[in-house]
Amino acid sequence: MPTTSSVPSATGRRKRAVTRVRMALGQGDIKINGRAIDTYLGRASLLQVVRQPLELTNSTQRFNIEITAHGGGLSGQAGAIRHGIARALVRMDETLRPVLRKAGFLTRDPREKESKKYGRKRARKRFQFSKR
Repeated sequence: MPTTSSVPSATGRRKRAVTRVRMALGQGDIKINGRAIDTYLGRASLLQVVRQPLELTNSTQRFNIEITAHGGGLSGQAGAIRHGIARALVRMDETLRPVLRKAGFLTRDPREKESKKYGRKRARKRFQFSKR
C-alpha cells in the first residue's frame, strides 16, 4: 500500500473509458490530455461530476491534476476521471477513504454495453414480427 508520495497516480475506469490521474500539490489546475478541463468536457454537468470528490474532501484548491483520458465518450470519461481522482486522493491521504467510500466514488461502476446478438437489430431489439 503506497503511503504519502510526491506525485500519486491512479487509474479510473467507467464504461469503455480509461483515465490515468496524476496529482501534485498546487493551486487547483485540472488538465485533461493537455487541455483545460472547461474546453475538454464543455458541459457543466460533466464538470460537476469530475469535481465531486474534490468538493467532498474540501481540496479543490489544493492539487494540480494532470489527466490522460482515452476510450469511450465524454460522459464515460468524466466518470472515469472522478473514479481516478478519488483513488489518487486516497493515495495522498488514507484518512479520506471512509468519506469517499460512503459517497460511492471508490467503487468502479461495472455496467458495460451489452453486445449485439446475431439476427437482431441491437442487443435486445428484434425486427418487427409479421404473422402473415
